[in-house]
Amino acid sequence: MRVLGIDPGLTRCGLGVVDGALGRRLSFVTAGAVRTSSDWELSERLLGIERGVQSWLDEYCPDAVAVERVFAQHNVSTVMGTAQASAVAITCAARGGLPVASYTPSEVKAAVTGSGRAEKQQVQAMVARLLALEAAPKPADAADAAALAMCHIWRGGAQDRIARAQQEFHRKAGTARRARGV
Repeated sequence: MRVLGIDPGLTRCGLGVVDGALGRRLSFVTAGAVRTSSDWELSERLLGIERGVQSWLDEYCPDAVAVERVFAQHNVSTVMGTAQASAVAITCAARGGLPVASYTPSEVKAAVTGSGRAEKQQVQAMVARLLALEAAPKPADAADAAALAMCHIWRGGAQDRIARAQQEFHRKAGTARRARGV
C-alpha cells in the first residue's frame, strides 16, 4: 500500500509518501512541502496548495491519503487556515476516488513513538529510524506528513482488515439465514 500523508497548513503543507503493509517493513518514497506566501490572497494560497497536492497525487499515485485532523487551538486564524488547507487536500483525494483517513496528532504520535504525548523531536527521530533514514525529512511538516502515512499503514490497514472481516461475517451469516429459509 502506498500512502500520501498530508500535514495541512497554509504556509507549509507537509507531504510524505510511504510504502508498506501491516506487519512489513516500511519504505520511504519522498517527503517535502507545498509552500505559499502569507503575502498572497487566501484564494491564491488555497489554489497553490491544491496544485501542489494534485501534483503529488499524479506523480506518486497513492492508494490512500492520510490527513492530520484539525484540532482546536486558541488561535482561531491558525485553525481556520489549517482547516481550509485540509479541505483542499481532502477534495483533491476525493476527486481521484482515493480513500481518505484523518488522524489526530496524538494518534500519529502514539503510532510512531508509542506515546500520544511525544515531543515533535521524538516523532522526527522515530520517523528517521523506522524509515531507515539518516535524518528526518525537512521541513518538520514533511516529517509529520511521513508520520501520518506510517500511522495510516499501521492503523488504517488494521481497520480495513477488520472491516473486511466483518463484511465477510455478515455475508456468510446472511447466506446461512437464507439457506435456513429465515
